[in-house]
Amino acid sequence: MTLPLLFFILIGAISLAAAVGVVTSRQPVHSALFLLAHFSMLAVLYVTLEAQFLAATQIIIYAGGIVILILFVIMLIGSEKIEMQADHRNWTPYAGIALGLILLGGIAYSMTNSFLGVDADASAVQGGAPGVVGYLLFTEYILPVELAAVLLLVALLGALLLARHPKDAA
Repeated sequence: MTLPLLFFILIGAISLAAAVGVVTSRQPVHSALFLLAHFSMLAVLYVTLEAQFLAATQIIIYAGGIVILILFVIMLIGSEKIEMQADHRNWTPYAGIALGLILLGGIAYSMTNSFLGVDADASAVQGGAPGVVGYLLFTEYILPVELAAVLLLVALLGALLLARHPKDAA
């Protein structure tokens, strides 16, 4: 077993453990910190794939922006422990397992095709260069970028309105 393969297995295991921690943690702040760890491990995997721009973007936007925004909203709303109700939505674990199996089947199918000699599109690999990404974002994909910005602004305003305490009528 080579050293890069061992490194990949270690980083992948940490990433997977952090992702499981996001879902299973009962404290919202702990879930957000597990999410930060997961995003950081994904950035390390991007560096191993020689996609430094994507790694920096992952850290700046997701770890630096989105997770901080999530923590900000948690702190505004409050971080009570999440209590599970026994009779509420009994079908959700089964739906999660079914969707997970569908995802696992899709991943297995795509990996089987890649191992059978189907080559990936070479032009898609060059899409990670900063010049190409910037040019595409601000020419061809400007409308979705602006819509995502407006959506994030509306979500932030909604979180602020939900967290606001009403003034006392007294």
